[in-house]
Amino acid sequence: MSLVLLLVQVLLIVRAVLDWTVALAGPSAYGSVRSRLTAGVHAVTEPILAPVRRIVPPLRLGGMSIDLAFIVVFLAIVIIRSLIG
Repeated sequence: MSLVLLLVQVLLIVRAVLDWTVALAGPSAYGSVRSRLTAGVHAVTEPILAPVRRIVPPLRLGGMSIDLAFIVVFLAIVIIRSLIG
């Protein structure tokens, strides 16, 4: 169980890094490695984040928003892993 939670944590970190690459380097070309990796990571992590996002919507700060669901899920995984490990 702890290994699965660790894998989800790693995928969430990869998702955050890939999301930042869009902000820093621009959108990826269709079919590129980054595009396919982003689609795969989103396909795995979105079913976990979407239900939480319905309860805790993103926090809007001017022209940007902070995904609080990401933070809630990540912290929940850290707490669960510390309790079972």
